[in-house]
Amino acid sequence: MSDTPFTVLVLCTGNSARSILGEALFNHLGEGRVRAFSAGSKPKGVPHPGALRLLARRGIDTGVFRSKSWDEFTAPDAPAIDLAITVCGNAAGEACPVFLGSPLKAHWGLPDPADVTGSEAEVDAAFEETWRLLEMRVRAFLALDRAGLDKPTLQAALADIGAMEGTA
Repeated sequence: MSDTPFTVLVLCTGNSARSILGEALFNHLGEGRVRAFSAGSKPKGVPHPGALRLLARRGIDTGVFRSKSWDEFTAPDAPAIDLAITVCGNAAGEACPVFLGSPLKAHWGLPDPADVTGSEAEVDAAFEETWRLLEMRVRAFLALDRAGLDKPTLQAALADIGAMEGTA
């Protein structure tokens, strides 16, 4: 088994909500076996306050998160990416950047909790639901025997994880 962590880039349009939560979950649950990053095609500039509140409630340091462009991950000095996951509800048809090394790609689309309006409690509930769905998918990914799977089988497993509905 390699000592090099498997690298994941979680992509969305604004890089303020879902992708930030995905990055946090992969890094938290991956316990060093996975190194995750997040980025957006049109970054908002700052993480959504609802995402930061949720991370703080979970005891995750919010100071490390920032909204950034996916251009950072196409630069020559960028880390090599093993898996690029889009989490936007409408991202399946979006053009993704070309990553050196041809990473695996997956689409785990989710509704954007940043679109929810209402009280802080209503917004927080939307972020909690997004966290729940992402956590279920990240845990399913981490349970895979990646070393024992060939690339087509792993790609199919990633698609199955993306299709998970998340019923309780």
